[in-house]
Amino acid sequence: MPLPLMPKATAVWLVEHTALTFEQIGQFCGLHSLEIQAIADGDVANGMLGLDPVMNGQLSPEEIKRCEKDSRAHLKLLRSDLPQPVVRAKGPRYTPVSKRADKPDAISYLVKTYPELQDSQIAHLLGTTKDTIAKVRDRSHWNSPNIKPRDPILLGLCKRTDLEAALKKAQRRLARAKKAGEQVAEGSPFVGDDETVIEVPETEAPILSFGSDDQQPDIDPDDMTRSLG
Repeated sequence: MPLPLMPKATAVWLVEHTALTFEQIGQFCGLHSLEIQAIADGDVANGMLGLDPVMNGQLSPEEIKRCEKDSRAHLKLLRSDLPQPVVRAKGPRYTPVSKRADKPDAISYLVKTYPELQDSQIAHLLGTTKDTIAKVRDRSHWNSPNIKPRDPILLGLCKRTDLEAALKKAQRRLARAKKAGEQVAEGSPFVGDDETVIEVPETEAPILSFGSDDQQPDIDPDDMTRSLG
């Protein structure tokens, strides 16, 4: 369900100017009813200016009155003709400036704790580059003496679900590589670097023959005597 512009400020206005229940306001603003109650008690958003959803065209006065009469009714956001912002599904992970200095520590932790992760996976999880990861690995990073392995989840640089998904992918890759290695050990076709099977044709040593078994090379006894003499 789409949320109103500045949900918390909108909730502040609805608490102050309407008789809507906490559940109705929370459902409309995407907040928990306990948080709406805390706003009403002054424990949350104290001093925040309320944003009038009627003035900015997100609610109509009739809609507010309808829900005030029925506590089980839900507020409906008015449709806007303005173009909606495009949500970026993929792209580089943004890291706040205050946490960027923690990336080398997180890289060191992942490299030591989960060696099965590829550099590309670590770069995607932490929003860093392969060059930085390589420098942390070989301790050529400018801040190497001060780098200490720290869990990126606790640092807030990645989510546990994302890390678990990356580990499962790495484990599947290792399982495929192990299976391919067993095939080579058993004398099966070799496996290339790109995990493609390379058939090795069998070769036979060349057989030298003078002809059929019944035919032998003719040797002159006189020639043999002359050569010995």
